[in-house]
Amino acid sequence: MKKIIAVTLFAALSFSANAQKKGLQGTTFATSQFGYTQTKTGTTKSTNFTLLPIIGTFVSPSVAIGAGIGTVNIKSVNGATTTANTGLFVFQPLVRKYWNVAGSMYFFGQLAAPIISGKEKQSELKVSQFGLAASGGLDMILGKHFSVEFSYNLANFSITTLTPKTGNKTTITDFSLAHVANVENVYNSALGGSNPTLTTPLSFGFKFLF
Repeated sequence: MKKIIAVTLFAALSFSANAQKKGLQGTTFATSQFGYTQTKTGTTKSTNFTLLPIIGTFVSPSVAIGAGIGTVNIKSVNGATTTANTGLFVFQPLVRKYWNVAGSMYFFGQLAAPIISGKEKQSELKVSQFGLAASGGLDMILGKHFSVEFSYNLANFSITTLTPKTGNKTTITDFSLAHVANVENVYNSALGGSNPTLTTPLSFGFKFLF
């Protein structure tokens, strides 16, 4: 009887050790970023809309890689007339490093490299942007298929180029640390977008695990 108990206990401890060693490896996650802003003055209405689905997988017990692929639409209308309509394609590869804090709570650091391209259809203004964004946060796994995370934007660097059909191009270089998010005035005005509400660099989101 003692031998059976000892063998059972040893097997349980071995399983626990293997599970701990494996960590989150092999787990796939899916989430999405969504944003909408509208400004209306008289018959003029400007909107910014962003949709960025993100999917990733853990390639080791504590490292995940993934990418977001989505769109940004910036539009301005005056009555029934469209004065500006910009469709942008977004590709954002990312890598995350996780550290277990306690139980199902993890601290993570993330580095993303967003790439944006497209054009304003009315004036044929071409838009391109690439950058780097570093953030950190907490991820709490609430069940087998669900987690919630809080993240903080630590640093951002981006270069945006606006190339008109004729004339000189405009290049906007931005670097900020733990900044209050905003849209560069030159970029926003050229595309006829909505002046956004200032937001903090703190974000909150949900993820599905499978």
